[in-house]
Amino acid sequence: MSERAKQKGFTFPYLVDEGQKIFPQYGATKTPHVFVLQKENGKNIVKYIGAIDNNYENLNDVSEYYAQDAVNALIKCEPVEMTKTVAI
Repeated sequence: MSERAKQKGFTFPYLVDEGQKIFPQYGATKTPHVFVLQKENGKNIVKYIGAIDNNYENLNDVSEYYAQDAVNALIKCEPVEMTKTVAI
């Protein structure tokens, strides 16, 4: 993931849960199980939890980008419309 983040120019932090100690605190049950967090008053608040998009089988058939939409809403200081989906 570190190499991919470098290649893609990601500027956001991400967590590698090597000891498998963090995921239970958030309720993650699948891989991938996405959590979009926003810092509020010094605390990380979950703004979106669930699947990356609506088609895990075929990237070309994706019509809803849940995680991307959540991040874009937060960047624009707008509310996240879809706050939870089922991670598959």
